[in-house]
Amino acid sequence: MTPPRTPGFTVTTVLFAWLALAVAVTPWWPIYQDGRFVLVVVAAIVLGTLPAVVGALARWPSWLVLLGAVALFLLSGVQLAIPAQTLSGGLIPTVTGLRTLVAELALGWRQLLTITIPVGDYQALLVPVYAAVFAATTVAISLALRVRWGELAAVPVLAVFVLGIAFGPDAGGVALPFTLAEIGIVLLWLVWRGAVRRRAAIRRLTARTRAAGETVPPRSERSLAVRSVAGAAVILMIASIASVAAAQAVPPGRDRAVLRTGMQLPFEPRDYPSPLSSFRSYLRGASADATMLTVRGLPAGGLIRIATLDEYDGVVYAVGSGDADGASGTFTRVPTSVDQSGATGDRIQVEVRVGAYSGVWVPTVGDLETVDFRGENAARLRDAFYFNQATGTAAVIGGVQRGDSYRTSAIQPVGRDLDAVKRATPGAAPVPAIAALPDALSVKLESYDRGVDGAGAQLVAAIQGLKRDGYISHGLTAQEPASRSGHAADRITELVSAPRMIGDAEQYSVAAALMARQLGFPARVVFGFAPQGQGSVAVRGSDVSAWIEVNTSQAGWVAIDPVPPVRPIPDELPQQPTQISRPQTPVEPPPDDPLEREAQSPQDSTRSDDTGQDPVLVALLAGLRVAAGVLAVAGLIALPLLVVVTAKGIRRLRRRRRGPPARRITAAWDEFRDEAVDYGYALASSATRFEFAEQVGLEQSKTLAAVVDRAVFAPGAPGRTDADRVWTALEEISDSLGRGLTRWQRFRSRISLRSLRARGRSGGAA
Repeated sequence: MTPPRTPGFTVTTVLFAWLALAVAVTPWWPIYQDGRFVLVVVAAIVLGTLPAVVGALARWPSWLVLLGAVALFLLSGVQLAIPAQTLSGGLIPTVTGLRTLVAELALGWRQLLTITIPVGDYQALLVPVYAAVFAATTVAISLALRVRWGELAAVPVLAVFVLGIAFGPDAGGVALPFTLAEIGIVLLWLVWRGAVRRRAAIRRLTARTRAAGETVPPRSERSLAVRSVAGAAVILMIASIASVAAAQAVPPGRDRAVLRTGMQLPFEPRDYPSPLSSFRSYLRGASADATMLTVRGLPAGGLIRIATLDEYDGVVYAVGSGDADGASGTFTRVPTSVDQSGATGDRIQVEVRVGAYSGVWVPTVGDLETVDFRGENAARLRDAFYFNQATGTAAVIGGVQRGDSYRTSAIQPVGRDLDAVKRATPGAAPVPAIAALPDALSVKLESYDRGVDGAGAQLVAAIQGLKRDGYISHGLTAQEPASRSGHAADRITELVSAPRMIGDAEQYSVAAALMARQLGFPARVVFGFAPQGQGSVAVRGSDVSAWIEVNTSQAGWVAIDPVPPVRPIPDELPQQPTQISRPQTPVEPPPDDPLEREAQSPQDSTRSDDTGQDPVLVALLAGLRVAAGVLAVAGLIALPLLVVVTAKGIRRLRRRRRGPPARRITAAWDEFRDEAVDYGYALASSATRFEFAEQVGLEQSKTLAAVVDRAVFAPGAPGRTDADRVWTALEEISDSLGRGLTRWQRFRSRISLRSLRARGRSGGAA
């Protein structure tokens, strides 16, 4: 049955669609939280209704309705969603605005997932919601007014609701009343549509019955409508009660699995070297006196943060990765501001102009709230700016360079002395696990906190011990005592084990952070500048420094300076103590005992003259010498092959045992990939895990690819038993790879260098 085109039916259909869409956009509010969002949604609903209603009443073909909707969207989209790219007070769109509008139809969705929410009216990010609501309105009303089964109009409306949830935050969620309201409105709409269809059918049946001369039961249509509405109310009540009961019985977790949860962010901090590794480059040559930054508005005692480092693997302290514990490696775009409602301190305004400094890490002061880039590169910097709220680290893809400038507003934390830390207890902030901890550091820590009670007091004792026993030397000139750069485990061991503790902020900050971790405090290293003075300050390379932040239950993250003061370094003590000669005590020789001398028997001076040897033994020894020579030559030939096999064995053992379960599971895939490469399978740089598994052609390999992808992208961390099962399954897959091949082919795969050469290359079946 074609829907009736009466004014009453049309108006009721439009009102139902508007009401359902008004509730369907509620999940989008946490994404924007801006008054402009309300204006855009209302305009999208009203303007999307026009081509649908006009097309239905004028009986336009579908293609004409589509053409009219597209034209109206292009004519209104820039003014509503991108008002900054208009002319004449926001009435006329610019060519750039139209180009941006079309581009954001495809790109805006990804940007919504890689940016900190709420986004407000930042740039062109209102385009996705405007396009979604506009399209859903036009399609829903067109289906309801033109199609026989108009109940399909509920599909685009519900799609808007689901999209808002999928693109929304991973914490919180849509309130239950809005969900029940959306279900109720759609259900009533569907019941009303069914009632209209049935009334029309009854009218046709009544007309045929009266034409045949039969009587018609009175008020059949009214009773049908009453029963339909009553049935819908009962169904809605049952659904509401069941939903509330289910929510109370099985409460959802705090975090939800939404699209942004598993989104691969465009900025990966592990793609860049640890900034702490370049500590002494700021102190060499002209860099020490070069003006790195010019800062205005620096508070007294203000520290300039370049990067926060919280992941230590025994070699470098680095900015955590996305798969580490906590969120230290998750960088997102900042559209308007960062929520610092939990921070305490003074609000400050700081202007920074970049001089000789360059790099992806953006220097900031305090807990960042907003950043406003200026100058000719402002647009590029704004689009490439990323921030990690967990660590306060800011970054720009492509890096900042000389001449760039920006203005920030921030909260300057309240300073806390060591006496406050002495009474503190360890906090619960998540930090990545430490891969390697020097044993000598534990011994040094024990010597500092012996007899001290309380974790806070022990930490203060360790910091004071470092400052008391340590000396500063960068080891850059012949006048300075030797001091190696770096902060690997062996360098920290050397620092705390040497007779004179000599190093600089690079070593002392790492040693202090590791000591704090041993005492139970979540700790991290901050690399940056510590200039002298306040207000307008020229920050030079010699102002480079590093300090630590520890998390306490009382005050959150607290900055602590563990670097000893600069003072004269005493002369090195002698390595070997001088031997002191003592006077010899005269000792009388023992008396000569003639009986003992007589008891000694004379030595047998006879010697056997028999030099003959068994000829069988001679032949055997000659054969052994020949065999030894052959084995030596064979060993020299086989030595490179043995090195290859041993290297692969060590690689496999390290992959199987090192790291958390998720890393061990991905390492199992790396081992399978390398084995397959050694068997001759080509490693395409763009192939996914599943594509590479299909190329190998084993069912077990496809299962392995699925398990690894689930461990990497699924919410929740896998357990140790999961990693053990994956490695057990890998043993069977390894046997299957060599099945059907000759012994020579299997041996050749064992000594192949293909996987070892490919280790340094990125990509391929990842």
